[in-house]
Amino acid sequence: MKITWLGQAGLLFEKGGKAVMIDPYLSDSVVKVNPLNFRRVPVEEKFFDITPDVMIFTHDHLDHYDPETAPRFFAKTDKHMLVLCPASVWQKARVHGNGHNYVQFDALSEWTAYGMRFSAVHAAHSDAHAIGVIIEDLDTSKTYYVTGDTLYNKKIFADLPSGIDFIFLPVNGVGNNMNEVDAERFFRASGAKVAVPLHVGMFDEKTPDIFKAEPRVLPELYKEIKL
Repeated sequence: MKITWLGQAGLLFEKGGKAVMIDPYLSDSVVKVNPLNFRRVPVEEKFFDITPDVMIFTHDHLDHYDPETAPRFFAKTDKHMLVLCPASVWQKARVHGNGHNYVQFDALSEWTAYGMRFSAVHAAHSDAHAIGVIIEDLDTSKTYYVTGDTLYNKKIFADLPSGIDFIFLPVNGVGNNMNEVDAERFFRASGAKVAVPLHVGMFDEKTPDIFKAEPRVLPELYKEIKL
């Protein structure tokens, strides 16, 4: 599985010619709402050349379901995307049509496709419908947990499978997200083997290395995360 960091909480998973994109923020739309949250890094337009087979949105905030980024993917008609998103996003996404399969993917829902199983789990965030996503590679038995935006919340752990290999989690400590200290606690409580810190460097000057817990892999913007 090849995994690329798209910035903020965005990730691109690629396996066997299939692409899964999660929470792409490839615009500067947030600055229009909050001038302090201007984009610190340039948009890499090449990612719009990809039509994902699966598009996942974890919640309805501009830097996750972006009204300037998402429609550019929904406008594509070269393939029909599977779009997995909780109710808050689903109501907005499905109006774009174009033959894509818009699935209301709330906590505890599952979907199997392309040799992967996707499971939605609870996230404790200011969007009450927010989810995290478990991606299980059915060919390698590797399990990837993308928490989405969340606080440390004991309710979450009951939803998690055992044997998580890799966890991707926010560490910025702003906007109802864990800081780096609670992110380490969350990492340990999840039982994951390796952590990848996200959600820094887009609207702030923080870098992934504020997260000190080992074993960790620090992502680099627009580059493959070597797990």
